[in-house]
Amino acid sequence: MKRRGVLFKGAPLTLVGREVRAGDAAPGFRATSNELKDVRLSDFKGMVKVITSFPSLDTPVCDLQVKEFNKRAASLGEGVAVIGISKDLPFAQKRFCDAHEITRVTVVSDYLRSSFGINYGLLIRELNLLARAVLIVDANDVVRYVQVVPELTTPPDYEEALGALSGTLSSPAATPRAGAAPRCIPCEGGAAPLGAGEAAAMAAKLPEWRLLEGKRLAREFAFPDYDAARYFLDTVAALAEEEGHHPEMTLSWRKVAVSLTTHAAGGLTRNDFVMAGLIDGLDQ
Repeated sequence: MKRRGVLFKGAPLTLVGREVRAGDAAPGFRATSNELKDVRLSDFKGMVKVITSFPSLDTPVCDLQVKEFNKRAASLGEGVAVIGISKDLPFAQKRFCDAHEITRVTVVSDYLRSSFGINYGLLIRELNLLARAVLIVDANDVVRYVQVVPELTTPPDYEEALGALSGTLSSPAATPRAGAAPRCIPCEGGAAPLGAGEAAAMAAKLPEWRLLEGKRLAREFAFPDYDAARYFLDTVAALAEEEGHHPEMTLSWRKVAVSLTTHAAGGLTRNDFVMAGLIDGLDQ
């Protein structure tokens, strides 16, 4: 898989997590407010969301990025939520917002779980910081625009982002594009497992995974060292938490073994194959 990345003063850095494209259903995330409370994408249900991520408020470009969106948010209307997110501690974010009267941007922190960074593919592996990006998510929670700034030291293209926002506001509730990454669907006890033939047909589309006794999917991932393996396990865990479908994982030296089944069904369901595909899509 080709690695995705950004630059810092010309030096390459690696982005990890699932890659999100325009037309995808927006992944959930779990961040932390200035008051140390959970903030989720669902908290802004029914609104058009402008999400702007950045490495740190202690840098001039990030400082100006939040101030610029705060200024421009005044003309966006009540149906638009502007969310700023970084891995700065919530205390530092609160001091910044209070000092600069940031009242129109909801500034939240991804410090605790890296949930946003992993679910939107914007976590920088080498720095454990977020890349600079602007995303627009419509009222139906469909991603309509993605701008990942290629060089961390440069600001986003505000005019392009606001142009995309204008287009979204003219049609604020889309449906996910054909072929967009599916999501796991919650199931309760009594859910029926897939038949042997259907499970085998779906497994054939995931050649790296082994079908075990028709009831479980398994795959082993290899890495250059223990730290890389541990990092991958943490990445999968954050993704699984948002999908509500949790694999069994075993970490060993340079390896992570992943096993998927749906306990509520006593076997394999569509969710297991969705989760396997999402795990395959992570940049290792």
